[in-house]
This record gives sequence, C-alpha cells and structure tokens, in this order.
Amino acid sequence: MNNKEFTKKLSENYKEIVAQIIIHVILFVFYSYGQEITYPDGQEEKSFLLDYKISFFLNYATASFVINYFLLPTFYYKKKFLKFFIGVLLVLILIILIDEFVLEQIYFPDTRGAYFPGLFFTILETLPLIIIFLVFKLAWDFNQKQSEIEQLKLLVKDSELQFLKSQINPHFLFNNLNNLYAYATENSPKTPSIILKLSSVLRYMLYDCKENFVLLSKEIEHLKHYTALNELQIEDRGEILFTTNIGHQTEFLIAPLILNVFIENAFKHSTASQSSDIKIDINVNINDKGILTFTCENSFLTYQNTQNLSKGIGLLNVKKRLGLIYPNSHILDIEKTENNFKVFLQIHLKPHTQC
Repeated sequence: MNNKEFTKKLSENYKEIVAQIIIHVILFVFYSYGQEITYPDGQEEKSFLLDYKISFFLNYATASFVINYFLLPTFYYKKKFLKFFIGVLLVLILIILIDEFVLEQIYFPDTRGAYFPGLFFTILETLPLIIIFLVFKLAWDFNQKQSEIEQLKLLVKDSELQFLKSQINPHFLFNNLNNLYAYATENSPKTPSIILKLSSVLRYMLYDCKENFVLLSKEIEHLKHYTALNELQIEDRGEILFTTNIGHQTEFLIAPLILNVFIENAFKHSTASQSSDIKIDINVNINDKGILTFTCENSFLTYQNTQNLSKGIGLLNVKKRLGLIYPNSHILDIEKTENNFKVFLQIHLKPHTQC
C-alpha cells in the first residue's frame, strides 16, 4: 500500500470513528431518557446520568462492536451465513447472561435482579440498540462499497478509453507512412510538405490527445491538417470539401480523435475503390448550445473491395468511445447507398468551464 492509499484509508477510518461516536452519543441519550428505576418504596429515579445506565449501554455497545467488526467481516461478508448467525446467537446469549446475572444483581438485587423475566422479554429489551448499531454499520459499509465500485468503474472506463485511443494512433501512422514512402521513392517535391503536415498531426496526437477532452478549435485545426495531408494523394482525381461553421463557439470541449476516424475511412475507401471522380464532403457545425453536427460524405464504387466499409476496427472503436464518453448525448447515423457513404454525428458538447 503506497502513501496515497494509506492516507485515504486512514481518512476513511477516521470518518467512521467520528460517525460511530456520534451515533453512540445519540443512542445513549435516547436510551437514558427511556430508562428509569423504581425503588421498593415506590419512588422513581429519573436522573439522566446514572452509573447503571452507562453499564447496561456499554454491555450492548460491546456486543454490537463484536458483531460489527468481527462477525460481519469474518463470516457475513465472506458468505458464511450459518457461522455468522451462530456467532450472533452466542453474543446475544452472553450479553443476556451479563445483563441478568451480573449487572442486575449489582444494581437491582431486590427488584429486577430477584427474578428472571423470561428469554423472550429479555431479547426484546436487548435487541433494539444492537439492531440499530448493526443497521448503521451495514449502511456505512454499503456506502463505502458503492464508492469503491464507482471508482473502479471510472478506472475501467478510463483504461478502456486509453486502450481504444491507442489503437487509433498506430492505425493512422501505418497508413500515412506508406503514403510518405511512396512519395519519397518517386523523389516527389511534395515530400517535405507531407512530412511537415504529418509532423503537425502527430504532434497533436502525441501531446494534446493525452487529455480526455481538448478545445474544439484545436480539434478542428487538426482535422484540417489531417484532411490536407490525405488530400495530397488524390491530387486532381477528385474534389475534397472541408467546411466549418463554428462562429465563436470555440470554448467547447470535445473528446479527441472522435471525428478523425470518419474522415480517415472516407479517404481510405474512396481512394481504394476509385481512380477518378472522388468526392469527399466534410462539414462541422456547432450552435450556441453546444450541439455539434458533423457530416462526412464520400463516394465509392460498389464493385470494388468495399464490402467492409462499416465493419473496420476504426468505426468499432469510435462507436465504443462515443458510448463511453457521450452516453445518451449523441446520435450516430451511418448510411450506405449504392455509390455513397454518409456519416451523420451529433454530440452535445460541454463548455470548457464544466470539464
């Protein structure tokens, strides 16, 4: 256990100790006001702080401590229910014996200590405090367990997001290094330009994408560079349109590389199936309420090797990321027609101040 975990555990124990002290004080107050003693001459004692009240209360509190901090973790939480209930029964029998044959003999030898009122009556008198202590402990442990589960869910979610994100970067790099190699072998004058654009895109992926969310303006700038990089390989074989309508709504945040996958697929499948008349139309729009609308439409030829357009690892990953990051706050519609593939994505983004 490292220092951070130890400090956190110490803080949780301290909170529980404080909570237990508070509940003990409250229950002692109610217990004391609910108790009174009647002497043989008929006089009643209603004084609040009497030694017999403290002794009886400590007997019940001790029994509760044994049940809550020994029997619960040792048997109940390990699903050894029979041993737990046997242990509880033995504890109840012990405190009843202490009640009837020790404490009452000390404090009330001529009244309550002179006779045994019966097991049933004694249990009814003993159980309420113990049950309250037990319920409080169960509720406390349940709340702690729920907190641990939520933290675990967040860790799993973050781990899965990082894994999905890491799958995107090598996929992109592999494709574009092949393109760069082809231009380099031809000694193309465009090679330096490709290297600069690739460097810009990789810089964004390596540094900015370490965060869970980035500014929308940075993401759009990256998409422009990414589109321009891929447009180099098309040259005069088609038309690429990239339009934005974001106005001054750049203070919104977006999960990085969400939109990148759709653009990558558009270029990949259009260039793979067409040698000419390539058409790719990309549009990014956001309103003042943070509703981002993204469309990406590309042409392709159905008789080429494009049967797996909607089944690539990139699309599967981005669907998972959308489900994890934007549950119930996004709409994704992918439409494939005879010679056209269109992606419509709408996301409700959060302002910079909320993240």
